[in-house]
Amino acid sequence: MTQTANRFHRWFAEPGPRPPLGTWLMSAAPSTAEAMGHCGFDFLVVDMEHVPIGVPETASILRAIAGTPAEPLIRLAWNDQVLVKRVMDAGGKTLMFPFIQTAEEARAAVSYTRYPPQGVRGVAAVHRGSQFGRAPDYLKTANDQVCVILQLETPEAVERLDEIAATPGVDALFLGPGDLSASMGRIGEIAHPEVQGLIAHAARAAARAGKPIGIVGPNPEMVGGFLGMGYTFAAVASDMAMMTGRAVEWLAALQGRVQAAEPAAAY
Repeated sequence: MTQTANRFHRWFAEPGPRPPLGTWLMSAAPSTAEAMGHCGFDFLVVDMEHVPIGVPETASILRAIAGTPAEPLIRLAWNDQVLVKRVMDAGGKTLMFPFIQTAEEARAAVSYTRYPPQGVRGVAAVHRGSQFGRAPDYLKTANDQVCVILQLETPEAVERLDEIAATPGVDALFLGPGDLSASMGRIGEIAHPEVQGLIAHAARAAARAGKPIGIVGPNPEMVGGFLGMGYTFAAVASDMAMMTGRAVEWLAALQGRVQAAEPAAAY
């Protein structure tokens, strides 16, 4: 059996005519992940940080996504060596580390994803990541398959973008606008000019550093603005946001029709 190539590597090395686009998975349901994977998104973010899922649930979601054209990206709960090992053994290859503040934290994150001598990942022979021991030369090739994306979520992290981006083994950066706005004293105000200004600054800094940088936004209009700033990949909203948003929209439309019909029905 052969391993499938990590498409994030190709997207970052050979940018196509449009940036890769994805969405967040907040429902924690494999069926929803599978459905979203057939909607045309390039990647889906499996969120272990703000969604109550652990490694077993993550493995189930990865199995569901595997049958779709989408590429999974796992946002870890924290920069933790044991968690990284377990997620990678469960089949994770593209990992996003939240709240990276320094180059030292960046080096630690990279080391957790690599087998020795490049890193400190623990070795096991049979697990989902190695196709249960059937992937040829897995232990020798696994380091080349992993993709490390680091989240910058504070002004201090953006200020240190150059040194974080220069850390060997870091494939891309990802700006977290929600936490960034909160750390700037503008919680919930992603659209505030000060927040938008720092978001644009981060995109320019990443371009100077020669490092891909992604971001997430709540709607197509804002994400389009981010792409215009120079962000090289982006996620829009989430499965739950799209579901609840459409539900509210349709319910309001039906309620409006019912109310409009009531006077006529009274005659």
